[in-house]
Amino acid sequence: MKKDIHPQYYPEAQVICACGNSWTVGATVPVIRTDVCSNCHPFFTGEQRIVDTEGQVDRFMGRLRRRDQMLAEARARKEAMLSPDQPIAILELGSRAESILQEAGIVKIGDALDKLAESDETLTNLRGFGLKSLATLKKRLRARGFVLPGDQPPAEEVDEQATE
Repeated sequence: MKKDIHPQYYPEAQVICACGNSWTVGATVPVIRTDVCSNCHPFFTGEQRIVDTEGQVDRFMGRLRRRDQMLAEARARKEAMLSPDQPIAILELGSRAESILQEAGIVKIGDALDKLAESDETLTNLRGFGLKSLATLKKRLRARGFVLPGDQPPAEEVDEQATE
């Protein structure tokens, strides 16, 4: 056996817990400090407390709060996209189509939805606003999540209405 390769052995090493309990064991260090022992561990004491030595619970709770915050922000953005009070310009229909709609008094998405509820012809009767512009308008409204008159609502909304 080689000499001087083994650590020094302490047959009377002290183990000291944060709760104040101490005992002796054999070890390679003279003093061992620990945070939890059998006298204070929740499993042995029957207490309902969380042993968090490295802040794991706090980090998890922080991640959970950030997740809830991100979901709330996403929900608010989605609701803002579905607001009929938005200007018609955000649909990017083209300057000609937008100016025709503005001249007819249709400046908000809600106004366009009201005209579509009457009939498609109310928009196509506007001078210079043809079927192509109407199709583009409908396509952009659907892309933003609006349900147009005569369309089937998305499956999510059908499920929500059935449960109510």
